[in-house]
Amino acid sequence: MKDKQKTVRWLLALRRYLMFFLLMAFVISCCMILFLNMVSRQTGIEPTQTHIEQAAKVTFLNVLLLSFLCTVIDEVRRRIMVNRPVQKIVAAAEQMMKGDFSVRIPPLRSLDHDDGFSMIAECLNQMAEELAGIETLRSDFIANVSHELKTPLAVIQNYGTLLQSPDLTEGERLEYAKAVTEAARRLASLITNILKLNKLENQQIYPKTVTYNLSEQICECLLAFENVWEEKQLDIETEIEEEVLVTSDEELLSLVWNNLFSNAIKFTEPGGKVSLSVQSQGEMVEVSVTDTGCGIPAEVGKHIFEKFYQGDTSHAQQGNGLGLALVKRVIDIVGGDISVSSELGKGSTFMVRLRRAQHAAP
Repeated sequence: MKDKQKTVRWLLALRRYLMFFLLMAFVISCCMILFLNMVSRQTGIEPTQTHIEQAAKVTFLNVLLLSFLCTVIDEVRRRIMVNRPVQKIVAAAEQMMKGDFSVRIPPLRSLDHDDGFSMIAECLNQMAEELAGIETLRSDFIANVSHELKTPLAVIQNYGTLLQSPDLTEGERLEYAKAVTEAARRLASLITNILKLNKLENQQIYPKTVTYNLSEQICECLLAFENVWEEKQLDIETEIEEEVLVTSDEELLSLVWNNLFSNAIKFTEPGGKVSLSVQSQGEMVEVSVTDTGCGIPAEVGKHIFEKFYQGDTSHAQQGNGLGLALVKRVIDIVGGDISVSSELGKGSTFMVRLRRAQHAAP
């Protein structure tokens, strides 16, 4: 293999030498002919055949020497300005192909800073950084999914084993069956949310935009939680502007409101308050959901829209950490904006901004 590569390099060097030789021969011959013609016109002296033969021999030797020098200079230039940066780039690319995304191409020193190699190296470094982030997210996602799947499966397995006991009372049997059903519900919800999030992130769900009454949709979503807030004796405060129209995907946005209401009610202690506001602000409509729950620390707030991230582990058994990731992805797809403000121990406010419809619903 090495002998073959060496032969190829020698053949390439010979080809470059021949190219320089032909170029030098053409240029020098043209210059010599022009020079002799000029001398002949100016002095009237015609060169003899002997002079021409001697000049041709010297010129030929000069062509051979200059071609050799140009070939050597070009080879040195190639090794310094081309081969070295290319080898560094290729070596880094091979490491990336093997799955090592920690590799980075060091700054390339070159006589010509505009040769493009530095730009290629910078792009590859950025790509490696992005791939490393994606790989980390993939690993975390797999680890989190595995953990979230193990919990309900362990509950189902344990209570399923207990249900096989012949001396259970009817009350115990119902209690264990209820625990199995609840774990199965959590498992089904987790899988459903994973599938939804996967479709959203892979753009397999395309928004079907229609103009509809956002105020009416939000009221319907909130009323679906009536039994839950009544059970916790929550005070529900609303300030909803009527006939606020938006042109968006109604089904996707229902995921947003259901998740925000579910979280607000879940994290608010019994006897607390949940506030809902829907107000037009120029060309935008602002929907805010405020609770008087535990609040979100600043560090947690930075990651709250990430998959499987749960800031309050005391409520982890009630969710799977995918709700707000779904919300953020839906808001991005429909072209809106979502933000959160919170104070630890005093509650949180989620603000969603959407563009209003330019015409009335049909």
